Amino acid sequence: MEPLILIVEDEPPLVEVLTYNFKEAGFRTSVANDGNEALIQADELAPELIILDWMLPERSGIDVCRELRKRASTKAIPIIMLTARSEESDRVKGLDSGADDYIVKPFLPKELIARTRAILRRTKPGFTEEKLFFADIEMDLAAQRVYRNGEIVHLGPTEYRLLKFLLERPRRVYAREQLLDRVWGHDIYVEERTVDVHIRRLRKALNKNNSKDLVRTVRGGGYSLDEST
Repeated sequence: MEPLILIVEDEPPLVEVLTYNFKEAGFRTSVANDGNEALIQADELAPELIILDWMLPERSGIDVCRELRKRASTKAIPIIMLTARSEESDRVKGLDSGADDYIVKPFLPKELIARTRAILRRTKPGFTEEKLFFADIEMDLAAQRVYRNGEIVHLGPTEYRLLKFLLERPRRVYAREQLLDRVWGHDIYVEERTVDVHIRRLRKALNKNNSKDLVRTVRGGGYSLDEST
C-alpha cells in the first residue's frame, strides 16, 4: 500500500493542489483542516509524513508540531512545515519546534514531493523507490517478490501487503485495528482476529528454514517488525 501523507492545511485551493500532486506521485493522502483535527488524525492514522501549515485555525502549526513531538505515538513521524514566513528567525523557530524541514510559500509541488521522498529515505530504514530491506529480508517492489537470506519467500497477496507495511515502518508497534485500516482499508469490514491469522501465515512463510522470527507480538499492543524478538 502506498505511503500515507497527512496534509494539514486550511486553504482549499492549496489542499487540492497538494492532494492531486501527491496522489500522482504514488502517495495516499488524508487532510486535516485545523490543528486539533491534525492531532487526532496523526494519532489514529499513523501517517508516514505530515505536511503541516504554520497558520491554522484552533491552534498554530508550531503548537501542533510541539504536541506531536511530545506524544509517544507520533513523535517519530517526520514533519515538513509550510509557511509564508521567510525570515531566518521563523525558520529557526519552525525547526526548533520539531519540524524536519521547512518550505516557504509559494513553492513548487515537485520540490515538496522531492523533499518528502528525501526525508522518508533518511528517516525510514529500507524506504526506497524500488526495494525494502530489514535484517535479512528483502522486498523487490517492482517484481513483487520477497527474499530471505537470498531465498525466495512465497506469500499470499494479503501477507505481502502486511509485510510491506511493516517493512516501511520497522520497530513500530501497530494495533490490530491500525493494521486493518492500513492493510485492508477503511471500506472493508474484517474481524480483528483476521490479522492474527495472516500474521501466523506470514511468520510461517518467513521462518520456513528455521530463520529467526522477526515479527514481534506485543501483548495488549499489537505487532511490529523487530530484530529483538
